Amino acid sequence: MKLLLTDSGVTNPSIHAALVGLLGKPIAESHALCIPTGMYGHPRAGLDRAWQFISGTSQNPMVELGWKSVGVLELTALPSIDADRWVSLVEEADVLLVAGGDVLYLAYWMQQSGLTDLLPSLDDTVWVGLSAGSMVMTPEVGEDFIQWRPPTGDISPLGLVDFSIFPHVAPEGMPGNTLAEAQSWIQGISGPGYVIDGQTAIAVVDGVVEVVSEGTWQVMTRDAVAPTGR
Repeated sequence: MKLLLTDSGVTNPSIHAALVGLLGKPIAESHALCIPTGMYGHPRAGLDRAWQFISGTSQNPMVELGWKSVGVLELTALPSIDADRWVSLVEEADVLLVAGGDVLYLAYWMQQSGLTDLLPSLDDTVWVGLSAGSMVMTPEVGEDFIQWRPPTGDISPLGLVDFSIFPHVAPEGMPGNTLAEAQSWIQGISGPGYVIDGQTAIAVVDGVVEVVSEGTWQVMTRDAVAPTGR
């Protein structure tokens, strides 16, 4: 898949342009499926936030970008219906718009639903993640971002990229996560971690990583912090 791993959605012209580039055609000609599932597992998300995401009335621009069509892919429903009811719809979609919420809840239902098994065949599909919808592609989430624990006991996300993500970093005194918290978080992460703000996304195509940002971001490891990017 082509990945656009955002912090807060398509929040600026640079991220918008990156999305169009990954699609290879205008948004108005593209068919989307939105996945709200992660919202249900997070204690501060809930049903109202899920509806805002689906209806395109949230503060995180994704569903409301002007797609040719938008459908809802609710992962918790998929194990109870035949695969031929939904697999072809996923295969035909140009983009999957994946809400935030709880990373491990989303990962669990991706696996239980069969969506994870389908991903390797979706060569031309664009995955646009929002917060947890981005973090689910990483190998580690870190204890700071674990609210819900799956019955399997497995606390690993999908590991489809080789870096972790610390989202919603904000200047001291502003709503969000602090840089000091990010520096503490990275000590529990074995690989590199991208620390990103609401104006930043990470594009991954064929293993090549590109940061798309009109904000600030850093790459951290346990032993080093790269200079802030802009």
